[in-house]
Amino acid sequence: MTISRDLFLVSVDMSTGRPVERGELSLALAGAEVIDLMDARAVLVEDDRLVPGDRPATTDRLLAEAASSLVRRAPYETVADWLWRRGRGLAAAYLADLEAEGQIIQERHRRWKVFQSSRTVLTDSPDRRRAASRWASDEPVLAALAAAVGIQDGRTGDDDGRTEDTSDTVSDAVETVLTEVEDAVAELVAERQRRVWRREEAAEENRRRGY
Repeated sequence: MTISRDLFLVSVDMSTGRPVERGELSLALAGAEVIDLMDARAVLVEDDRLVPGDRPATTDRLLAEAASSLVRRAPYETVADWLWRRGRGLAAAYLADLEAEGQIIQERHRRWKVFQSSRTVLTDSPDRRRAASRWASDEPVLAALAAAVGIQDGRTGDDDGRTEDTSDTVSDAVETVLTEVEDAVAELVAERQRRVWRREEAAEENRRRGY
């Protein structure tokens, strides 16, 4: 199991509270993939750049795809650039992959005898149980990535969203990735808020003009 798959499974399992935004989750998944690739010795983080190594021997299709998409020419890609490029639509890719494996189903139900809706539900699988066990153990990297997208399950985070200070429990390279994920998520949230403000200002301007 990879941290990226664990993170997606946890995001579905914990989605009974505030829904996890797809954009934020995609950025965190891209960060998780970097950490998975580091564990597989397929990439090094030097300063803030991703220096590729050997392609990993893995049966995980999305992780193999991530390794193949690394920029292999100097000066290489920054972690931040990777998050925005690789993260585009990544949550949807994980959803499709896990649905194809039968680990996620779309449970349909009727509302008011007319409208149909569905919700994403995890099946009872070994992967789900491993992800749940890792989550329950408060594994620092998974907890930090989850906290970055607002998943805490009652954990108390600090002002930066972290459930705890990971600087003493993870390597400098992993800490760099976690920090870049938090910064990217904060940037995305701020941009979304700016768009809301612009729409509200435009609506108010239209009201003033009588439209």
